[in-house]
Amino acid sequence: MRARSCRTVLLLSIAAATALAATDAATSVQASAVEREILDMSPDGKVGWSMRSLLAPIGSIFVGGPGYYYKPRKVEIETTPPGALVDLFYIRRNFQKRFEQAETPVTVILPPRIDAGSRDILKVRAFAEGYEQKSTSIKVTGSEELVQIDLDPLPNTLVAMGHRYFAGRASLSFLTEEALTFRLQEANNGLTVILTETGMGPGVEQVLEGVRSPLIGGGYAQQLGQDLLVQLTLSDVARRVELEPRARERYDAARELHEFSVDLVPRGGGAEAVAAAQSALASVTTRDVSGCGLVFDESLREQLDAGSLSRALAPQGSFTDRYLRAAMRRLGEVSPGGVVEFVDGSQYRPEVPIELEMALTQAAGAKGYLALLRELVSGMEASAYTTETLRSLVAPELDGEGFALIVGEAERRQRDCLASR
Repeated sequence: MRARSCRTVLLLSIAAATALAATDAATSVQASAVEREILDMSPDGKVGWSMRSLLAPIGSIFVGGPGYYYKPRKVEIETTPPGALVDLFYIRRNFQKRFEQAETPVTVILPPRIDAGSRDILKVRAFAEGYEQKSTSIKVTGSEELVQIDLDPLPNTLVAMGHRYFAGRASLSFLTEEALTFRLQEANNGLTVILTETGMGPGVEQVLEGVRSPLIGGGYAQQLGQDLLVQLTLSDVARRVELEPRARERYDAARELHEFSVDLVPRGGGAEAVAAAQSALASVTTRDVSGCGLVFDESLREQLDAGSLSRALAPQGSFTDRYLRAAMRRLGEVSPGGVVEFVDGSQYRPEVPIELEMALTQAAGAKGYLALLRELVSGMEASAYTTETLRSLVAPELDGEGFALIVGEAERRQRDCLASR
């Protein structure tokens, strides 16, 4: 009895496992059917009678069996990468009979070969963001069951972008793997930058969407075929001062990247902004760049990428260079003995021209420099833009949300320092 009971339990377990496997298989088949779209591209009407109509019954015996000419034909279309969009055109006698658009992988139903003309073709045009468009044609009376289209990446990639704003001017930089071909289009409410045959790299869209300043209200990117369109919306302030876009290019040898920048310059020259910067620098004191101010400085430096910070602060022909130079001079004036100390132990006196140049090349390591820049920004910009403006000076390629978290942590440490005194 006990042996029979064990056999019964074993048989029930096997049956349950078999049912579960069958359920999983059915679920898998249903999921596969959902993922692969099916499109019927059969046109209305048939071709006229021809000699092939007479010979088809005999020819099918030697080609693919009795149904070769008389059954609808299926063609699987796949792409690398998967998920590409495909335009499908049914062409008969040089006229388009059907058009559909789908996402790969897709199954296309074609009419029976006996109902198609010898020159009927299905034209497939595939495209995906960041890849070159590719087309192929399938003969409707042919025998292909699978069409695989491998898309090639676009010739150029937007690896990174940066945004700077300071003293009433703004600049956007685009860094690409190859030399960039571009077009600028001005409108009443914004500026459009078209990057020809360029795809967008990871993380770039997040940086662009976070662009905010008194001059730029926002931005977004859109892949239009093989071109990348960057749209910038100008603020009311920007429209009142009449900004003039200026393009410049340079080669970033350290990263082997090509940089294309668009500077937005007020037509009036911005003399008031220069005077405001001078006034803000004059208000910086020794207390701002020492004690708990250094805690903020050290925290901000350790959280930022050292290479990115060094590139942001080094002279590179940007409109911010003169302000960063003036800030380094002021750091020397408020430092004990006129000497600026660096994290590597070196010391420079910015009042000496040659030492000022040396200090600027190593500005990322100057103790108190980041704290001084914060004070400079606070003395010039409205509170709503202080964090974004500081980001544009020290981390122009970092997204705004990420930088706000870094600044928040540095300010928390400074508050803890002040509370402990």
